[in-house]
Amino acid sequence: MSEIAIELQGLRKNFGFAEIIRGVDLSIEKGERHAIIGPNGAGKSTLFNLITGKFHVSGGTIKMHGDPVENLKPFEINRRGLSRSFQITNIFPKMTVFENIRCGLLWTMGYKYSFWTLVNRQAGLSERTDEILEQINMSDRRNELAGVLTYAEQRALEIGITIAGGADIIMLDEPTAGMSHSETENIVELIRGVTEDKTLVMVEHDMGVVFNLADRISVLVYGQIIASDTPENVRADVNVQEAYLGTAIDAEH
Repeated sequence: MSEIAIELQGLRKNFGFAEIIRGVDLSIEKGERHAIIGPNGAGKSTLFNLITGKFHVSGGTIKMHGDPVENLKPFEINRRGLSRSFQITNIFPKMTVFENIRCGLLWTMGYKYSFWTLVNRQAGLSERTDEILEQINMSDRRNELAGVLTYAEQRALEIGITIAGGADIIMLDEPTAGMSHSETENIVELIRGVTEDKTLVMVEHDMGVVFNLADRISVLVYGQIIASDTPENVRADVNVQEAYLGTAIDAEH
C-alpha cells in the first residue's frame, strides 16, 4: 500500500461570507509529482496557503504523513518536512547566491540560535552549499549578489533555497511564471532533477509544464476538485474540458 504524503479531508476556507475552498478531499502519494490546475479565481493559491500554514482552515483536516498539521504555524510545518516557494520570488537580494543557499541550510544542519558560531568557518556547511549550487547549475554565480540575477536565475535560486532545508515535500507556486520558452525548459529539467525521490506539489498555469512534469493532476474549479487523475485521463475528461481546458490543451499537445 502506497504511503500518503499529504491528505486533505473536507477542507474548507471562508473569508467572511465568501466560501473559497468548499470541501476538498485529496490524497497525494509519497514520491508523486502532483499538479493543481484551474481557472483564475478557482482557489488554487488559497489551497496552497492552507496546506503550508499561511492561512488557518475554516473546516476539515490536513495531514502530512498521517499527522494532522492544520492551523500549525508555517515554520512548524516546515520543520515537519514541507518546504515551499512563492508566486513572487522570495530571496535575499543583497546577499550573494552562496549566502542565500547557506541561509536555507542553517536550521537543518543544526546551526540554530547561536551568536558565537562563525558560519564562514563551517566546512561541512560550505560543502553542502556548493553541492546545492551544483544541483541548480549556479556554481559560476556563487559570488554574485542575488539581486542582479536574471528573473529565471532568481527563480532557480529560490528553488535551491526551497530544497536546502532537506524537506521531503516540495511545494512550488507557479515556478515558471513569466519565463521564456527556453527558460521554462531549463526550469522544468531543474525541478525534475531536484525533486527526484521527493513529493512535489505545484500550482502551474503552463499546461506544457504540467503535462511534462506531473504524475497526477487535480483540477480545482470554484473551490472544489472536479477531477484528480493521470495527465492522460484529465486531458480526456469532458467535464474538465468544459470547465477549464477547452480546446487549448489540444492545441498545445
